[in-house]
Amino acid sequence: MRLLKVATCNLNQWAMDFDCNMKHIKESIATAKKAGAVIRLGPELEVTGYGCEDHFLELDTVTHSWECLKELLLGDWTDGILCSIGMPVIKGSERYNCQVLCFNRKIVMIRPKMWLANDGNYRELRWFTAWKQRDQFEDFQLPSEISEALSQKAVPFGYGYIQFLDTAVAAEVCEELFTPIPPHTELALNGVEVFMNASGSHHQLRKLDLRLRAFIGATHTQGGVYMYSNHQGCDGGRLYYDGCSCVVVNGDVVAQGSQFSLKDVEVVIAQVDLDAVASLRGSISSFQEQASCKKKVPLVAVPCNICLPFNLKMSLSSPLKIMYHSPEEEIAFGPGCWLWDYLRRSGASGFLVPLSGGADSSSVAAIVGCMCQLVVKEIRNGDEQVKADAIRIGHYTDGQFPTDSKEFANRIFYTVYMGSENSSEATRMRAKALADEIGSWHLDVSIDGVVSALLSLFQTLTGKRPRYKVDGGSNIENLGLQNIQARIRMVLAFMLASLLPWVHNKPGFFLVLGSSNVDEGLRGYLTKYDCSSADINPIGSISKQDLRTFLRWAATHLGYSSLAEIEAAPPTAELEPIRSNYSQLDEVDMGMTYEELSVYGRLRKIFRCGPLSMFKNLCYKWGAKLTPLEVADKVKHFFKYYSINRHKMTVLTPSYHAESYSPEDNRFDLRQFLYNARWPYQFRKIDELVRELDGDHEKLGTTSHVGGGIGVVAAGSGDPRAGL
Repeated sequence: MRLLKVATCNLNQWAMDFDCNMKHIKESIATAKKAGAVIRLGPELEVTGYGCEDHFLELDTVTHSWECLKELLLGDWTDGILCSIGMPVIKGSERYNCQVLCFNRKIVMIRPKMWLANDGNYRELRWFTAWKQRDQFEDFQLPSEISEALSQKAVPFGYGYIQFLDTAVAAEVCEELFTPIPPHTELALNGVEVFMNASGSHHQLRKLDLRLRAFIGATHTQGGVYMYSNHQGCDGGRLYYDGCSCVVVNGDVVAQGSQFSLKDVEVVIAQVDLDAVASLRGSISSFQEQASCKKKVPLVAVPCNICLPFNLKMSLSSPLKIMYHSPEEEIAFGPGCWLWDYLRRSGASGFLVPLSGGADSSSVAAIVGCMCQLVVKEIRNGDEQVKADAIRIGHYTDGQFPTDSKEFANRIFYTVYMGSENSSEATRMRAKALADEIGSWHLDVSIDGVVSALLSLFQTLTGKRPRYKVDGGSNIENLGLQNIQARIRMVLAFMLASLLPWVHNKPGFFLVLGSSNVDEGLRGYLTKYDCSSADINPIGSISKQDLRTFLRWAATHLGYSSLAEIEAAPPTAELEPIRSNYSQLDEVDMGMTYEELSVYGRLRKIFRCGPLSMFKNLCYKWGAKLTPLEVADKVKHFFKYYSINRHKMTVLTPSYHAESYSPEDNRFDLRQFLYNARWPYQFRKIDELVRELDGDHEKLGTTSHVGGGIGVVAAGSGDPRAGL
């Protein structure tokens, strides 16, 4: 037997905070060494943090990375352990995303990333160059200060592996695993038994299984030990890196770290038998045949043994059941951990949520409540860093610290119900009940006086006073009156967040949390600069359907029973007067259901459908219940309001990224914000196809138009947020 103990880790790094990052790197190495590991893998770009973005273009960022690496190599950190350290490196005129492999206070080799992540939220080609030379190493001249300190002038730079006396080890960096021809296949044929994947992978609902299947597949048919390391936490942006560092042996997961955690450092240890890898490979005839005619990959020889012989005192890591969270748990824990990182690193003293008693704001409040529960739980488990942060943020004195989540919430969480004459007693009571269950400091205020003052000012200026539609007013008057209420709530929320701490003799400020969901953003069903405008938004990339499922789960699992009643209530903005024959409902206003919105969103973004392609796909999907003409009407209605309201995405509150069809304009979904909302060419093509399918030419002439061609009568004309 060749026994090998390896360590991988989740690190909660902070972009550009080198002191913070180095502290975590050192702690992970120390923990790995204490456990007896001889290989330690850290996440991609761990020295700088993954989310530095254009800071990678600054020479200072690279210089500071080398200074940090020098600090590690001059100490005893790498004595007896192979450490893979992620950092940017400039070679010649190019900047590379690299894993620097260090052993016994020396740099063994530098492995540049060959295939860069450049889709979705990733923009690596903006900052780095892909390494393209695969046949041989090149000499890399170390910076003079590093060279003098290490007494090492040059090191191998490029694609290759390290050959120890008893095994071979190689790096495969993040995106490379997911390419059509991943490096590990060629490396395995060259005898590499241990693969180290340093990653910067962010959370997305229901995504973890795809990642783990890739690790399992990499070793299931060709054998090997696959180590995976990832960041965990918010490193300064919209993404939450969801950890789940693990070790896979011959297709079996033998060690797995947490996906969501408040810990800054989590080290995952596994002890494996490399003879099991050799045995599997030797039993596969096709592997043997392909290995016999392989293309040779460059190697660096290190004349050391890192494996141990058979020893009954050393137990092997056994296959384990993979831990997956349900989508409801992902919504609770992912945004909850993201909010904690943002809170403790922003200098704020807490959060404020405008709590309407509806599903969205209640989801945000429940997530903050979950965050408070996680903090108290982690303190009970002995995490001194979480305890110190909680004491500082909650302003505890005399040795006190949080022991009860409701008490902690009362210190760091304000909720405010901002009612008007259009608000119902039901939503008021639901907001109060939820605030009591969470423990927030709750306020109930009326905005009618401010609305009346603004309308009186408007009447003084113009001589006219607008009326609601139910009272005989026009659509323009109706929209204006609703938007006044919505925007007053935004102004009041920020005022309270800045001044309430002063009122209660607390230092600092509170962050305002937004509560618009991904479907409302896609449709534009929100008022520009209303309560959707906030400091950050934990649910801005989560669908209404997922949020309602989360509310049902949280009512039981988080102990907030009032959420069940909130989830059961029909969604309403409560911006128009309630009458016996009229009650405002979101889906009526929008002219489409939230379920339909999710379908439109996925087709538009994930399947890259324009209007015509979406129409064709929906004819298959909805053909059993809708005619082609009805499908055409729905598609046109969606694209009309999507394009009219796209400009709102340019000022969308920074939101936790959780959904692959997010319309977030800043990083993820890059499109114009001024459209021809009539889509004349595309809608004409839909009309032509409908004629072919229905053969009903006369029907076309009697149908109302949405910007040309077949359309819908102005469904949703009462939308209080359309275009505003």
